[in-house]
Amino acid sequence: MTRVRALAETDLPAVADVYAHYVTTSVATFDETPPALGEWRAKAEGITGAGLPFLVAEADGEVAGYAYLSPYRPKAAYRHTFEDSIYLHPGHTGRGLGRLLLGELVARARETPARQLVAVIADSGDPASARLHAAYGFEEAGRLRAVGFKHGRWIDTLLLQLDLR
Repeated sequence: MTRVRALAETDLPAVADVYAHYVTTSVATFDETPPALGEWRAKAEGITGAGLPFLVAEADGEVAGYAYLSPYRPKAAYRHTFEDSIYLHPGHTGRGLGRLLLGELVARARETPARQLVAVIADSGDPASARLHAAYGFEEAGRLRAVGFKHGRWIDTLLLQLDLR
């Protein structure tokens, strides 16, 4: 059975492990060193303390993925714009969990003062994340060329945006 629920503190080690996989094996994130558990704890407290969702997809009692909203930029004028982040356990991809998580994030974003959601997607050549976001109405807003360098190559980021109003 699969369900989407709010993050519990006991989920943080699994969340950290999922993210560490992408940090070390992919360009899905531009982090080059996996954050420590304490960093995840502080991040989760900051997100939920700001009234933003931090969600977990649970499959058969295990964390199969997670998603959260965070401020797009720290300056005050961006206060109604949020960025989504979604990561799935590598053993749980292709099962519709990303769709469940993003759908719930968008629904919860509509309950906040958010006006815009932004997705910043590393262009690894795999269109799955862009397709997922497009299914929820995100539209391409631009491309930043060769802004990240990881695993010996330059990577573009694709910017997608969803107007919530």
